[in-house]
Amino acid sequence: MLGTALRAAPTPAAGSARAPEVFTVQLETSRGVVEIEVHRDWAPHGADRFYDLVHRRYYDGNRFFRVIAGRWAQFGIHGDPREAARWLARTIPDDPRKESNLRGTVAFAFAVPEGRTTQVFVNLGDNADRLDAQGFAPFGRVVEGMEVMDALYAAYGEAAGGGIRAGHQEPLFTGGNTYLARAFPAWITSAGRPTRALQHRVVDAVVGRALTSAHLPRSHHGRPRGHSRGCAA
Repeated sequence: MLGTALRAAPTPAAGSARAPEVFTVQLETSRGVVEIEVHRDWAPHGADRFYDLVHRRYYDGNRFFRVIAGRWAQFGIHGDPREAARWLARTIPDDPRKESNLRGTVAFAFAVPEGRTTQVFVNLGDNADRLDAQGFAPFGRVVEGMEVMDALYAAYGEAAGGGIRAGHQEPLFTGGNTYLARAFPAWITSAGRPTRALQHRVVDAVVGRALTSAHLPRSHHGRPRGHSRGCAA
């Protein structure tokens, strides 16, 4: 299950959020903490959409529904079928791919061109040969917690579709949390959202329905760079 939270920053109007040039989001999952560093210049539309969704707490309670060991882990279908359906038509333009789909990079999944909406995946291996030519554009990378991603339960990956573009997702959209909780045991309990810039971040950690922590993750200055109904193929 995934969660999102932010303090001291207003919720932007739909489609209006512009992300900072560099920011981080901290995911607290059922397996541990994962920190994603987002670079807007890698994929501006993707970074803006991710920032907007995190501000809206869209990812709170999300399940990892497609995990294939050594390839990718995908999330981004809301547990409320009404909310999941509401975002299906809210697509964003494609971004030209600037970064390769190397281990630890994060990108939006999509099934068709101009089809990105809410679904995101983390590359668990180097997938450049498989995904770069298809246009999957990373907007960030995991800077802490790849061991957590590697530990995600992967036995159900093929049941949700073997590739980012494959998909047997109808039960995920129609069944909501009842189906997701039964079928997919790994989840994100919270995703911490930045208030302003990379060096001034406050995140709320929401586990289930309870606020469990609020903290300032450290800055990452100086570190090297490293659907829609779809995922990486």
